[in-house]
Amino acid sequence: MTTNIQPLHDRVIVKRIDEGEQVRGGIIIPDTAKEKPQEGEVIAAGLGKYREDGSRQSLDVHAGDRVLFGKYGGSEIKVDGEDLLIMREDEILGVITRAGAAAGGKKSK
Repeated sequence: MTTNIQPLHDRVIVKRIDEGEQVRGGIIIPDTAKEKPQEGEVIAAGLGKYREDGSRQSLDVHAGDRVLFGKYGGSEIKVDGEDLLIMREDEILGVITRAGAAAGGKKSK
């Protein structure tokens, strides 16, 4: 069964992106000693918070964006056995865009 979550106001749901197995000097670091990644993908975003005049201020991040967030940001939740974070948009530090994808493979002379 798939659960759909729609965060309220200026909240977003983020799935952490693991960087793969961390090996230092041939020693595999156990999961309990690893640092949690501070990079994730926005799974769902709210519609925005209301201003004093009653209009809604839309969010700068959208579902599918890759973002950076603080080490202790957000609240951890578990939905359908999947670990997710729910946080306010202002806890997000930045949006990551990859330069190679935007270049389109064209070379300039």
